[in-house]
Amino acid sequence: MAVCPVYTTQSLNSTCSISTPSKTHFSSHHNHLVFYRTSKRTSKRGGSSSCVITCSAGDSQTVVIGLAADSGCGKSTFMRRLTSVFGGAAEPPKGGNPDSNTLISDMTTVICLDDYHSLDRTGRKEKGVTALDPRANDFDLMYEQVKALKSGIAVDKPIYNHVSGLLDPPELIKPPKILVIEGLHPMFDERVRDLLDFSIYLDISNEVKFAWKIQRDMAERGHSLESIKASIEARKPDFDAFIDPQKQYADAVIEVLPTQLIPDDNEGKVLRVRLIMKEGVEHFSPVYLFDEGSTVSWIPCGRKLTCSYPGIKFSYGPDTYFGHEVSVLEMDGQFDRLDELIYVESHLSNLSTKFYGEVTQQMLKHADFPGSNNGTGLFQTIVGLKIRDLYEQITASKTAAPLQATKA
Repeated sequence: MAVCPVYTTQSLNSTCSISTPSKTHFSSHHNHLVFYRTSKRTSKRGGSSSCVITCSAGDSQTVVIGLAADSGCGKSTFMRRLTSVFGGAAEPPKGGNPDSNTLISDMTTVICLDDYHSLDRTGRKEKGVTALDPRANDFDLMYEQVKALKSGIAVDKPIYNHVSGLLDPPELIKPPKILVIEGLHPMFDERVRDLLDFSIYLDISNEVKFAWKIQRDMAERGHSLESIKASIEARKPDFDAFIDPQKQYADAVIEVLPTQLIPDDNEGKVLRVRLIMKEGVEHFSPVYLFDEGSTVSWIPCGRKLTCSYPGIKFSYGPDTYFGHEVSVLEMDGQFDRLDELIYVESHLSNLSTKFYGEVTQQMLKHADFPGSNNGTGLFQTIVGLKIRDLYEQITASKTAAPLQATKA
């Protein structure tokens, strides 16, 4: 239950009490944010009115999710899969800056943490730092604004323009039901990390990352192969120092590696993907294959699952990751027919689906998304469903708390 302080001032020439509100206001008192509602009553003694102040509970239902990854590692695709689980198309704020990085859907708002760059492209070049360097980012503002949104307070968030490399005027962001902060540093600052209800890290191997970045930056941003190679080399020391260590804090890690099904594979078209799930996370139960806690190796190819060379192999079992107990689900290979994925889905448990075949339905719905024929798409979809379940559990627990307090 929230406790609301009542401040009396000389400008309130009436008696203040608690009553049913008719109008809502917002005000600030030094470092305190005060939400209150006012209404007027006619006094029985004639003429004079009383001011009625009601403080709102201030209990926000906003759930905050953090997604960390290096540039070009599939964050955008993951966001589209996640928002699809909750329904509604994710679009930039209507009537706002066309270069906004924010995506808003029926229940989710996705904020790109590039917007908290404290230096524009020219400023970083002058100071000799990359966007990965903490000195190029405003973590104080990031913390203050994420905390405000989580508390139900709208913010004027800056915009980093990826086209011009400049910092554009801010945009108004209202508190959503689910706030996703995605980018390079969602788990770097301990204050921001503590605000997260769940966190994911996309861990892409150097070989796969290079192939993906070439595809994105050459096709979508017009960069040359030479500039991409130079960018990767320039970013690597900062990535190793500031981005990669964040995976130790993640509740789930999607690790993308070259296949082990093809000896000495250099093409990188077939991937081995691991879903690393931390044990003991509140409102989150790891997915398992066949038997929870066992070590399982499974080759499902055959009459019920069409598999061309080199086939598909699943594995599952307990492990440790940065000193934490985890469960690891792995898929090596790729699907030939997504409609047959229902066979694999039927052997997985703790999927948090609403109905039989929901994972397969989501995969078919976005069959044109990158990674839809391998473990990246499958595990991103599964994590999206788990986040929906986590949101519903958190919301239910917040709703139940005031009722229990009332009964007590």
